Amino acid sequence: MIKFTIITLFREALEPYLSTSMMWKAQEKGLAKFEFVNLRDFGLGPHKSVDDTPYGGGDGMLLRCEPVFNAIESVKAKDPEAKVILPTPVGEIWNQAKAREFAKDAHFIILCPHYEGYDERILSIVDYKISLGKFVLTGGELPALTIIDSVVRLIPGVLGGETSAEIESFSNGDNLEYPQYTKPYDFRGMKVPDVLLSGNHGEVDKWREEHSK
Repeated sequence: MIKFTIITLFREALEPYLSTSMMWKAQEKGLAKFEFVNLRDFGLGPHKSVDDTPYGGGDGMLLRCEPVFNAIESVKAKDPEAKVILPTPVGEIWNQAKAREFAKDAHFIILCPHYEGYDERILSIVDYKISLGKFVLTGGELPALTIIDSVVRLIPGVLGGETSAEIESFSNGDNLEYPQYTKPYDFRGMKVPDVLLSGNHGEVDKWREEHSK
């Protein structure tokens, strides 16, 4: 079973998605487990502060080391083998190959950063720095959901068909999945390619290979 512990200030932004469709199915079948840690529980002072202004000046606020380290260490106290993921623009670009690498029995802690950023020293406790691309979001919740979804759907038994997660875009490097069609045969003059109706599996496979390059 794969387990994700999500450290966040906004659990309510994550729960609806993780409780529906394939994510719900994965949990029901005991293939995945999702837990939440409220970063605010580890905040400092009477207001449970988790951020402060940056040294050297500048706009915005940064996540402080203490709450983040304490939150992560509270999880690792129960499972020292858990690996920490940080969604960050400076990370390795996430792709299908990386998702497959993560789709195994393991425990991942995802820290969802917020505000202007985080104290650089937080990286010392991170195992995987992950970027979704060259753009910036307001927080780490959307990247966390993207990472979780792309990994969990690859676990055998989550999707319907046996090869659903094998024959698809980016399953083999930069390939794209071949075009697919269903009924009706003719929709507003747009017809299904005849080769798909031929019954010749060799020709069908050849056509699909040509159109997935």
